[in-house]
Amino acid sequence: MTEAGARRVEPGLLPLFRIFVALEILLLLLRIGLEAVFRADFPLLQPAWPGLAFLALQLGYLSWPRLERALGGLYLPLALVASIGLTIASAAAGLRLRLDAGIRAEELVRGSWILIVVLLVPLIIVAWQYGFRWVLWFCVLTVGAELALTLPLAGKNAAPAVTLVAVALVRCLFFLPVGYAVARLAQAQREQLARYASTLEQLAISRERNRLAHELHDTLAHGLSSVAVQLEATRTLWKAQPDAARTLLGEALEATRTALGEARRAIGALRASPLQELGLARAVTALAEAEAARAGFALNLKVGNLPEQTNSDVDHAVYRIAAEALANVVRHAQAGRVTMVLEPGRLIVADDGRGFDPAAPLDDARFGLTGMRERARIIGAMLEIESAAGKGTTVRLTVPER
Repeated sequence: MTEAGARRVEPGLLPLFRIFVALEILLLLLRIGLEAVFRADFPLLQPAWPGLAFLALQLGYLSWPRLERALGGLYLPLALVASIGLTIASAAAGLRLRLDAGIRAEELVRGSWILIVVLLVPLIIVAWQYGFRWVLWFCVLTVGAELALTLPLAGKNAAPAVTLVAVALVRCLFFLPVGYAVARLAQAQREQLARYASTLEQLAISRERNRLAHELHDTLAHGLSSVAVQLEATRTLWKAQPDAARTLLGEALEATRTALGEARRAIGALRASPLQELGLARAVTALAEAEAARAGFALNLKVGNLPEQTNSDVDHAVYRIAAEALANVVRHAQAGRVTMVLEPGRLIVADDGRGFDPAAPLDDARFGLTGMRERARIIGAMLEIESAAGKGTTVRLTVPER
């Protein structure tokens, strides 16, 4: 599964697999208890205690997130191969033991249908995760492995070889439509999620453009309008009041420099080049220190040990949300102190400014909050904004572990 195995495990498949293995353990414990009490004999998993130990190890394997991160795309295929291989090998071992005990061939063939139930969950997982092509391989490999283990027993008072082949092929014919239906449902869900993600991305882009338009209007457009008014007044006073005209000219020059600085800052934030050059931790640190120096507030900054290899889309969204939160502090909060925490899976930006009512309709002064929420939604994070008039604002972003 080289190509397919590299795909990230679909949400919900590992919990389903764990529940399946746990049910197998419970059924096996029930069988052990029945055998102890009634001396019962069941056609599944012979002998019982080695199978129980293997299932316990498999459940531990499926419940180990660090092992999943370490193995990557091989994590789920290894679990599937082990589960399917144990099922088929146990069925073949049980067949051999029952033949030696003199059980009739018809009973053995009838008992072999239990494999449909036991292999159904691995089939669903293969179809959902890897598609119908791997369902075909699933059928071919399971039938081949089963016949390789059972056909040598055909001459020992067992069912004829043709019966064993027919049972395996009929089971395969049952698996094919089930696998095809599951694979098509999974593909349809992925396409729907892709369209939804694309819609969210387009919405976020549209809101980002509107936010940028507002920011340029509030900075560059206002600055240029002020410069135009001052230059017009300078031209009017140039001959009659030269000293006043020179004063206005100096003010116009200062306003031009301020507007140019604001434009450069907006363009730099749009490009987010520090993220690629410095990494998330140092980029956010540089951003926070620059904003603190520009606005004059005291900065309490805490940056934890972030992993070196992270998701670039998530890092980009975290950096943008941090930049927008700090920009809101600078533009609107009138804060004297800002606390910023950046740790794995968490970002907090808190100020002691004038605050606002988060439930009130958004106006232009808080236009960036919508963009922050959209960015958090796209990466599957939770964004909380706590604020009240005169009590400051806290922006808390929680990113789920991936």
